[in-house]
Amino acid sequence: MSSREEIRRKGYEIAELLQHGTNPSPARPRAVGSVPGLRHYTRESIFGAVWARPGLELRYRMLATLSVLSSLQYLSQLQTYVHSALNMGLSAEEIQEALIHCSIYAGFPTAVNALEVAHDAFRERGIEPPQTEVPEVSLEEMEARGRELRERLIGVEDQGGYVNAMADLAPDLRRLTLQFSFGEIYFRPGLDLKARVVCATAALTALRADAQLRNFLQAGPRVGLAKEEIVEVLMHTGGYAGYPAALNAISLAAEVWG
Repeated sequence: MSSREEIRRKGYEIAELLQHGTNPSPARPRAVGSVPGLRHYTRESIFGAVWARPGLELRYRMLATLSVLSSLQYLSQLQTYVHSALNMGLSAEEIQEALIHCSIYAGFPTAVNALEVAHDAFRERGIEPPQTEVPEVSLEEMEARGRELRERLIGVEDQGGYVNAMADLAPDLRRLTLQFSFGEIYFRPGLDLKARVVCATAALTALRADAQLRNFLQAGPRVGLAKEEIVEVLMHTGGYAGYPAALNAISLAAEVWG
């Protein structure tokens, strides 16, 4: 087991790698730096104890972080992490797509707010916001490919719970999710399917959307994520969404994979 000093050292190494908090940003109080012990705590408990863990690429850890911050609308912290994401080599398009992707789960207004923050950060760095070309297809094709992708990720829908509720009360809601979530957002260029599943898993964990997360815990292995990697995604959310959210997700994973 690592000593506290070793965890702290690793945490500062990760923070230095990301150049975390060193980029220009709008003036705001830096409470973390002024409260005794809090800066060390964040370097230890988040960067040293979690980010430095083996088992998940730093790219996926950053995408999970951006997904949580966007979904929960922690916009001040999101701005700092957008800079860190650029520092570690994520492209502006990847960052933008992660924020758009999470709008499926947290609502489109969250993407609007998050994109404004990200685009401000891009312009501070002299980066033009990406203008990703998205081929347009018919609603019929969106629904067909959305249904196919959903079954690939999650399998054939089980009856019960919200599936029955949609069938009985809101069949058009199911159609909308197939068309615009699975059939449109998931097919946007700029972010591969494996990365999108990481974003979805982190967002659903943060939002405590347990019924939907239960489904997505089946999606990871189907796109090439090992269960150990998915567990790391769930653990990673703890520092940003709170440990109860991460603990709930781990409990669900034990049920789904048990």
